[in-house]
Amino acid sequence: MKEEIKACNSVLELIGNTPLIKLNKVTQSLDGNFYAKVEAFNPGHSTKDRIALYIIEQAEKQGILSQGDTIIETTSGNTGFSLAMVSIIKGYNCILAVSSKSSKDKIDMLRSLGAKVYVCPANVAADDDRSYYSVARRLHEETKGSVYINQYFNQLNIDAHYNTTGPEIWEQTGGKITHLVACSGTGGTISGIGKYLKEKNPNIRILGVDAYGSVLKKYHETKEFDTDEIYPYRIEGLGKNLIPTATDFDSIDKFAKVTDEAAAHATREIAKNEGLFVGYTSGAVLQAIRQYAEDGEFSKDSNVIAIFPDHGSRYMSKVFSDDWMNEQGFFDSVNAEEAQKIEFIK
Repeated sequence: MKEEIKACNSVLELIGNTPLIKLNKVTQSLDGNFYAKVEAFNPGHSTKDRIALYIIEQAEKQGILSQGDTIIETTSGNTGFSLAMVSIIKGYNCILAVSSKSSKDKIDMLRSLGAKVYVCPANVAADDDRSYYSVARRLHEETKGSVYINQYFNQLNIDAHYNTTGPEIWEQTGGKITHLVACSGTGGTISGIGKYLKEKNPNIRILGVDAYGSVLKKYHETKEFDTDEIYPYRIEGLGKNLIPTATDFDSIDKFAKVTDEAAAHATREIAKNEGLFVGYTSGAVLQAIRQYAEDGEFSKDSNVIAIFPDHGSRYMSKVFSDDWMNEQGFFDSVNAEEAQKIEFIK
C-alpha cells in the first residue's frame, strides 16, 4: 500500500500558526519572561499574510472578486508582498502604491512577484494627490474590475487578527500572557489581538509602539489629531500621519514612542544575540519593551508577548547595511564597533 504524499496544496496553507520563541539575551536584565511571536515564519515572511488571505477570501465570499480581477492596495511593502503572493495563487492582478520610504529590497520583491508598483513620495500630506493613499484610490477608480483593499480603513484588518493571531497567542501561552507589545501602523494587528485577549482576560495589558513623527500616541491619549506631531522618520510600517479606522484605540492601554536610531540598533542586536533575523519594526518593539520596563510596567511574574512582524531580509539596504547606518548618523564613538568591515584575502 502506497503512503499518501504529505504536502501543502499551495503556500497559502502555511499562513498562520507561527511560533513563540523565548527571548533570552536581549531581555536578560529585565524583570519578566519575554517571548517573540515571530511572524517571519509565514510564507510571505510577515504578519501581513494573515490579512491578505483573510480580506481576499472575504471578498470572494461576497462575490466582489472573480478570476482575472485586480487587487489594489496602499502599502509600505509587507502587505503588498502578501497580496501579490495570494494574487498569484488565486489568479488576480495586483497593483500597489508604495511609499518611497520603503526599502529597495521590498520594492524589488514586489516586482519579482509580478505586481505593478507605483512609488509615491513619503513626506507629503495624506490628502496630497501624490500620496500613496491618493494614488491607490485613483488607480482603483481608473481600473475596471478592481478591488481596493484599503487596509488602513478596513475592519477586516482587525478581524483577521481577532480570528487568528489572538487565539494562537492565547493557546500558546495557556492563557498565561500578561502583556502584549506590538507596533501600530494600520493598527489591525494590535487591535485584533488586543480585542481577543481583552475578552479572554481584561487584565492583560496591550502596549502599543509608535514612532516619533507619528500622531498615534497623542491621539490615543487626547483624541486630538495634532499635525505638529508629524515629521519625517525612517521606520517603515510603524506610526501614521493620519488616524486609521483599523486602529481600535479602546483595545490599547498605552503607547510608547521609539526613535529611529534606537530601533535600528535593537534590530541588529536581536540578530546578533538571539539568532533571529527580523525586521526594523521588531527592533522597535524590543526598544519599546525596554522603555516600558524602565517605567515599571513588568514584574518578575510577567509573561510578555512581543509581535515581531517581519523578516530581516527586507532591510538589507537599510538597518543591516553599515553604509546606511553611517549615512543616518547611527554609528558613533559608542557603538561604532557594531559596524563590521569585510576583509578580502588576496
